[in-house]
Amino acid sequence: MIKKKRVILMGNPNVGKSTVFNEITGSHQHTGNWTGKTVGSCVGKYEYKYTEYELTDLPGTYSLLASSEEERVARDFLCFEDYDCVVCVVDATNLERNLNLVLQVLELTDRVVVLLNLCDEAKKKNISLNCEILSKSLGIPVIRATARSGKGINELLEVVHTISNNTRVNNSATMYYSNAVEEAVHQVKRALKSTIDTDKNLRFFALRLLENNDSFDESFKDNFGRDILQKGSLRGSLNNARKKLNQLGVDVAKETTRQIFNRSSELTGQVVSRLPSKKDRREALLDRLLLGKKTSIPIMLVLLGIILWLTIVGSNYPSALLQEWFNSFELWLGEKMCELGISNTIISLVVNGVLRVLLWVVAVMLPPMTIFFPLFALLEDFGILPRIAFNLDGAFEKCGACGKQALTTCMGYGCNAVGVTGARIIDSPRERLVAVITNSLTPCNGRFPLLIAIIGMFFCGSSIYSAMLLLVLIAFSMLVTMGVSRILSSTVLKGVSSSFVLELPPYRKPKIMPLIADTVREKILFVLARAVVVAAPAGLVIWALANININGSSLLSIISEFLEPFGQFIGLDGTMLLAFILGFPANEIVIPIALMMYLSTKELGDYSSLEALKGILVDNGWTVTTAICTCVFSLFHFPCSTTLLTIYKETRSAKWTLLSFVTPLITGVIICAVINAVGSLF
Repeated sequence: MIKKKRVILMGNPNVGKSTVFNEITGSHQHTGNWTGKTVGSCVGKYEYKYTEYELTDLPGTYSLLASSEEERVARDFLCFEDYDCVVCVVDATNLERNLNLVLQVLELTDRVVVLLNLCDEAKKKNISLNCEILSKSLGIPVIRATARSGKGINELLEVVHTISNNTRVNNSATMYYSNAVEEAVHQVKRALKSTIDTDKNLRFFALRLLENNDSFDESFKDNFGRDILQKGSLRGSLNNARKKLNQLGVDVAKETTRQIFNRSSELTGQVVSRLPSKKDRREALLDRLLLGKKTSIPIMLVLLGIILWLTIVGSNYPSALLQEWFNSFELWLGEKMCELGISNTIISLVVNGVLRVLLWVVAVMLPPMTIFFPLFALLEDFGILPRIAFNLDGAFEKCGACGKQALTTCMGYGCNAVGVTGARIIDSPRERLVAVITNSLTPCNGRFPLLIAIIGMFFCGSSIYSAMLLLVLIAFSMLVTMGVSRILSSTVLKGVSSSFVLELPPYRKPKIMPLIADTVREKILFVLARAVVVAAPAGLVIWALANININGSSLLSIISEFLEPFGQFIGLDGTMLLAFILGFPANEIVIPIALMMYLSTKELGDYSSLEALKGILVDNGWTVTTAICTCVFSLFHFPCSTTLLTIYKETRSAKWTLLSFVTPLITGVIICAVINAVGSLF
C-alpha cells in the first residue's frame, strides 16, 4: 500500500524554487525573475520509496510577518494546513537575507530541511559555506544543491522521506526574546492550549497574536472560529498581555524582527567566508555611489537629466520629419477628397479636424516615447531603477505611502497610464489607491513638449540648460507628489503604511534587442493605441468649437472669454485654460490649440520657430509669471483621457476616478494662484 505525504516548498523570491519544483515533479512551471510572479501555489506529485508525495510550491516570500499577499498566503498555509515536511530553499550567495525566513519557519515547525541552492553561483563569487556548522546551529539538515543541474536533489528526497516518516527527527533551536515578551508568550500560549485543538506550535500563534496584526487575527478567526478571540480565557490573557506590553513600550513585531535579523547576521558570520572578486569590488563601488547618503540623490538626478536631454535632443528631428510627412499626407488626402466632389466643410472636418489632431498626437508622442521608454528600461534592466526606488523608499514611507510607489512614480515619467497600471505591484489596496491618484502629478513625456517650449522661449535656449530646468520642475513634482500622498494618507485614505522589502537585483548587462522589443510592444504601442482612440473624437470637438459661430463669435472664443477671470486668477488666461481643457485627450495638443485661438484661426496649425511662437504669446499678454504658471499647471492638472480611462479600469470605481481627476487639478490651481499672487507684487 502506497503511503501519502505532503511537502511544502518555500523560500525568498528568485532562489530557484520553481527549478527545484520542476526537477522533483517533472513539471514545467514558469521560472520568472520577478517578485510575486505567483500569488497562488503550484502543486505537483512524485513517488519515492513506495510513498506518494504531494509537493506544494508556495509563492516567494521574505517573511511570515505578512505585509503582502504573497507573505499572507505562505504564512496561512504554514499555520493552518497539514503537511509532513517543509523544504526551505535558500540562496547560497545571499545567506543572511534568506535565513530570516528559515528562522521564522522554525518557530512554527521543526520538520524543516534547508536546501542551499545556487552553490555553483556561490563558488563563482568565491563564497565558501560551512554547512555542518549551519546544520548544527539550526538543528536541522542542510543540503548543498545546484538545482538546475540536478545536484543535491536525490539527497533532498532522502532527507524529506526521513522527516516525513518519523514523528520527530529535528532538534531545532528556539528563538528567545526579552523577559517581557517571553512572559506574555507563556501567558497567551497557556490560554491557547485550553482553547484550540491543533498540533501546530502554539508559541508561534502566541507571538503573532501579541503583534496585534489584523491580517493574522483575521486568518486565525477564519480557521478557528470568528468568535475565537472573544472566548473567556484567551480574550482575558491576550488583552492583559497586550496591555502590559504596551505599558512597557514593547513592540513585539519590531523585537522579533530585530532578534531574527541579529541571529541571521550572527549565523552568517559563523558559516560564510568570502574572497571578493574584481566584479564584486566594482559592484560594491557602484552600490556605494548609487546608495550612498551623499551621492545617491545627485547621481539619480544626473541620470534622469541625461535621459531628459537625450529625449529632448533626439526627438526634435524625427518629430519634425513625421510632421512634414503628415502635412504632405493631409494635402494629398484633401486634394483627393476635393477631386471626388466632397464638400469643403467635410474636408475641413475630416482633414483639418479629426485627422490633424490624430496625426499631431502621433508625431509629437512617438519620438520621445521611442527614446525615453527604452532608456528607462535600460536603467531597470541594468539594476539602477530598483536602487533609485530604494533611495526614495524612506521618503514615501514617511508620507504614509508604500515604498513601491517610488517605482510607479518613475514609470509615470514615461506615461501616467503605465504608472497607473504599474501600481498593481502594491499589495495594500489603500496604498495602491494613493499611488494611482497621485501618479498624474508626475509629468509624463506628453507634457515635455509644452514644458520644453516654454523653458526655451522664456528662460533658456540651450538644450542642456533646458534639460536642467526641466529636471528642477520634475524634482518639484516629486516633492508635491509626496506631500499630496501624505495628505491623502492622513484623510480619505487613512491607514498604516506597510513595510516594503525591495530585493536589489545584481547588476547585469542588458539584452538590448529583447529589451527594445518588449518596450515597443508593452509600453509604446500600448500608450499610442490608447492616445489614438481618444484623439480622433477630440479633433472633431475642437473643429466644431472653432467653426460654429454664435453672433459672429466662435464657440472657442465665447468659452475662452467665460474662463478669462478664473484663468487670470491662476496666472494664465482664458485661452490657455481652455487649451488645457481641450487638451484632455492628449497633453501634446495644448500648445497647438492655444496657438489656434490666439491667431483666431479655424484649424490647428504648426509654428515655425520658438521665437515666432514667443512673439505671438507676448503679443497676447504673456509675462514671465504667465510662463511659470503655465509650466506649473502643466505639471499639475487633471490627467489626460488615456490615463483617466486606465484609472477607471484599474479601480472600477467612479469615486476614485473622480478623486484622481480632482486631486491634481486642485493642487495645480492652489500652487498657480499662490505664484500669481506673489508675482503680482513685483
